[in-house]
Amino acid sequence: MRHWLLALLALSFPLWAADPEAGKAKTAVCAGCHGQDGIATNPAYPNLAGQNAQYLIAAMKAYKDGSRNNPIMKSMVEALSDADLENVAAYYQSLKK
Repeated sequence: MRHWLLALLALSFPLWAADPEAGKAKTAVCAGCHGQDGIATNPAYPNLAGQNAQYLIAAMKAYKDGSRNNPIMKSMVEALSDADLENVAAYYQSLKK
C-alpha cells in the first residue's frame, strides 16, 4: 500500500520545475503591451507581474487553442511549447506587482 501511495504522489508533481529565466528569454515580444517588468503602461492591457502561474498557463493555452478569442494573443503564443508557456508563466509570477 505504501508503494502505491508514493507512486501516486510522484505522479502528482512535475518531474522538473518551470524555469523563470528561460521564461524571461521568451518575453521580449510580450513587453510591447505588458511592459518590460510585467506592468503594462497602457491601461487597456493587463499587468502580468505577480500573476498566478496556473492562471497564466490556462489563459495562454486558451489563446493558443482559440477557446479564448484574441487574434493578437493567439499569434504571440502559437509557436510556444507547453514548457515555454510554463516558463513564461513562472517568470511573470516571480515578478513583484
